[in-house]
Amino acid sequence: MPEPSARWSAVVLGGGDPGDPFAAAHGVKVKPLIPVGGQPMAAHVLRALRGSGLIERIAYVGPTTPEIDAVIDLRVTDVGTLLGNLEAGVEALSTAGLRPGERVLVATADIPMLTAAQVRDVLLGAPADAALVYPVVRREVCEAEYPGVKRTYARLKDGTFTGGNLFLLDPALIGQFLPRLRDVLAARKAPLRLAALIGPGILLRLLTGRLTVAALEERVSALLEVPARALVTPHAAVGTDVDKEEDLALAAAHTGRGP
Repeated sequence: MPEPSARWSAVVLGGGDPGDPFAAAHGVKVKPLIPVGGQPMAAHVLRALRGSGLIERIAYVGPTTPEIDAVIDLRVTDVGTLLGNLEAGVEALSTAGLRPGERVLVATADIPMLTAAQVRDVLLGAPADAALVYPVVRREVCEAEYPGVKRTYARLKDGTFTGGNLFLLDPALIGQFLPRLRDVLAARKAPLRLAALIGPGILLRLLTGRLTVAALEERVSALLEVPARALVTPHAAVGTDVDKEEDLALAAAHTGRGP
């Protein structure tokens, strides 16, 4: 079977709160610069993307180091918000030149246990007909790979899942769904406002564990007005970011292992 040609660009979100006490405790500006195995954790993510053989160009949003600069193509200034940084990164790639139909992988810079083989698996498994693909990981997969790890999970009829820290999108449609996504994120801590956005029936089924993955895909697609799909991945590293000292110790223990 012939090797697939590279067809993806990537945005890596390496910004953060300059006042983050976790980063300050390790003597760096933002969390992705905290060392793991002697390298900024962001460098491990970037090497996984490059090693996949499917990423042609990487735009990195946030402060960098020489190790990071060596493996990126475009450096983008942190604008202060997650969605703002996403938009800035995609715009930088578009300005540099994206091929017609080329899709973009977006990854946070705080998943240092991610491997090149896992990146390949996610990219090659992504539905080609979706404008937005969001990988999710089953709880039992996370707990088997990293016993004792604490993550936030959602209980659906199909199983209990945690969200991945990377996703895939069609950059041509970002202007269409980003405003709606911004509304959803702004409402996530206001139940009545969130219910008005996603529908009280959907919210009730979600809260009671009766919502299916297919129904959630259908509602998110309608809400964002683009085809959206979940991708159930067997790779716990996709859903395991580093937020605290225990996570950092876990990453230090696992970084450098083969896929």
